[in-house]
Amino acid sequence: MTAYTVLILLVAAERMAELAVARRNAAWSRARGGTEYGRGHYPPMVLLHTALLLGCLLEPLLAARPFTPVLGWPMLALALAAQGLRWWCVAALGPRWNTRVIVVPGLPLVTGGPYRWLRHPNYVAVAVEGLALPLVHGAWVTAGCFTVLNLALMGVRIRCEETALARPSAVPA
Repeated sequence: MTAYTVLILLVAAERMAELAVARRNAAWSRARGGTEYGRGHYPPMVLLHTALLLGCLLEPLLAARPFTPVLGWPMLALALAAQGLRWWCVAALGPRWNTRVIVVPGLPLVTGGPYRWLRHPNYVAVAVEGLALPLVHGAWVTAGCFTVLNLALMGVRIRCEETALARPSAVPA
């Protein structure tokens, strides 16, 4: 459980790094006339992702869930792959990447990196990580609850992004 706790704490530290990047990128976007959309779903998203990390720590302890190598190692590989995909998305979007939906008018859609093949690759990373990370140490209730709630939230989030990107001010003249 100690190694798993360290893993979860490392993921939490990574989330803090993401927030620092997002704050910097939000300032960049706003300085260029960026408009934020969907503020209402942001607090529930933060709560859900915080609950994921807490559930990852608490469920294995409270339910005495052991590390099962046949499940744990493949799930760790998937969780790490999801991190790689997430940071590939961050790199591809550059200063436009954010945890919020902020659209800078006149900028074209990014079509490089993972966006060459998927419209929303970051959400693939979130979904895979949300399922795999808890299952590294048998937290199947956390994995299931996060997955169901995240699917609902991603539906809201993707609709918000698509609506924001379809606005006339978001498309180059």
